[in-house]
Amino acid sequence: MKFHKGRLVDHIHLRVRDIEATERFYEAVLHVLDYTLIIGEGFLNCDELWITPGDDFTSRIHLAFQAPDRDAVDRFYEAGLDAGGTDNGVPGERDYHPGYYAAYLLDPDGNNIEAVYHGPANRSADSVVITAGSE
Repeated sequence: MKFHKGRLVDHIHLRVRDIEATERFYEAVLHVLDYTLIIGEGFLNCDELWITPGDDFTSRIHLAFQAPDRDAVDRFYEAGLDAGGTDNGVPGERDYHPGYYAAYLLDPDGNNIEAVYHGPANRSADSVVITAGSE
């Protein structure tokens, strides 16, 4: 069996009430999996996972999908609204970095779902191919 990884999820953002407890938890579990948790001022990070503290937020889970271009971000937004999603940020440039173009919707359960295009870029690979093998 063959799996492609790295094509759908751009990043996941969790908002937590107790950043210290969350830091202890993720540091422990990620260490076991041979990952390093980066501890920054007001955030925790590991690869595509971002964690920040907060009590006042719309959604605890924020999931961002990769989009191939700005048009796909616009179509994501319209399709999501047509399918019962709720506006949480119209398509447009964001100030995260130059070229960051995104749209945000709340899914039917209130999760914050984003489509993001980071601007023109060269990828080292379209995805990572994982095939089942022996250990």
